Amino acid sequence: MGYSLRVNQKQISTSSSPNRNLQFEYLAELRYRFQRRHLPIVSVDSKKRELVGNFKNPGCRWESAPRRLYDHDFRTDSIGVAIPYGIYDVTENRGALVVGVSHDTPTFAAHAIAHWWRQEGSTRYRGSRQLLILADTGGSNSCRCYAWKTELQSQLANSFALAVTMAHYPTGASKWNPIEHRLFSEVSRNWAGEPLDSYQRILNYPRITQTQTGLQVTAYLDRRFYPCGLKPTRDQIASLRLQHHQTLPQWNYTIKPQL
Repeated sequence: MGYSLRVNQKQISTSSSPNRNLQFEYLAELRYRFQRRHLPIVSVDSKKRELVGNFKNPGCRWESAPRRLYDHDFRTDSIGVAIPYGIYDVTENRGALVVGVSHDTPTFAAHAIAHWWRQEGSTRYRGSRQLLILADTGGSNSCRCYAWKTELQSQLANSFALAVTMAHYPTGASKWNPIEHRLFSEVSRNWAGEPLDSYQRILNYPRITQTQTGLQVTAYLDRRFYPCGLKPTRDQIASLRLQHHQTLPQWNYTIKPQL
């Protein structure tokens, strides 16, 4: 009669912008423009925060017997928290995870991208003075957050003399951000069913994540403490070299290095 076991599917969008299609067209144009000149394009986002310890991790593994884990996910039973911030190189199919131990803040997010550029991007794209970043509209890299913009100014644009172009995906369209299905899904599949009981294991699983398309992933641990609620001063905001694009300026802008 057509019945079978089925899984519920998230397909009904509850929030959508009238400029959704225009932004996707502009994103495609920006990506083409940068790819044609072999300029770096990265997709960034924060992965789900994880408790580090002997806790259940969804998924299943081939084992001779089930593992014994804590029956509750109490923060007090954990070693700490892990906040993976991902940077996916769209052109070269390379990923990087910077694992934080405190809070997912704009300062942490900008530092993760700066760390990737220092360790990998500047070598891979030697001589490049432009960087395109694709991100969601919310979270630590929110398009409405001035702290995100001032951190990009100081940690990326000024530190490396980069013109940083930001392009945000429309509200409710984060699943089209390349990092979601090119990097995060593969890492999650690799550590599914494995308790993340140490920071070393959390770093090792991304490092051994590979795909048939040639994906390779690096991982770094960031033990710095990032306090929440910090806001930029008026002077920091006023000194921003922020250039809004003509197309949907709230989602598309470039931050140039200060002279």
